[in-house]
Amino acid sequence: MVHLTALWLPILLSAVACFVASSVIHMFLGYHQSDYGKVPQEDAVMDALRAANLAPGDYLVPHPGSREHMRSEEYKNKVNRGPVAMMTVMTGFFAMGKRFAQWFVYLLVVGAFAACVAVPLLRPGASHKVVFHTVGLVAFAAYGLAYWPASIWYGRAWSTTLKSNLDALIYAAITAGIFAWLWPAA
Repeated sequence: MVHLTALWLPILLSAVACFVASSVIHMFLGYHQSDYGKVPQEDAVMDALRAANLAPGDYLVPHPGSREHMRSEEYKNKVNRGPVAMMTVMTGFFAMGKRFAQWFVYLLVVGAFAACVAVPLLRPGASHKVVFHTVGLVAFAAYGLAYWPASIWYGRAWSTTLKSNLDALIYAAITAGIFAWLWPAA
């Protein structure tokens, strides 16, 4: 049996490699630039939101308040009149250092989960193909499947979800490849 401690190097290296790959994807390839559209009359919309003095957080407009209110004609009219919006409000510039650190921890966690699934299933000396398959499936599930509910329930563009799943496939292949390469011998 392979011990989880024997997989610290593939966990770490796959996190580093996926971090580099995500940087290349987002800084140089540019296919995520169309993920968010520009709001017409952006300054007026920003002024209106600023006047509402919203704290950072997630908002739904119009907000139903309760099940009873959701069934009311008043609420139905607001929804039909539109627009309906789900939005996340943030303030100031992104603290990229904090986000990069959180992203790297997430990459480590995905690698650790993939290792935890592989350890009881695979023996030392398992074929590279089996290691790649097992770790790759777990990594893809972690990196990509969570995007689907955003399109199903919240109306996020499927094109954005599919692009994010392409990223997930790349990260999963990197993670699986490193694990297959460094899987302990028999």
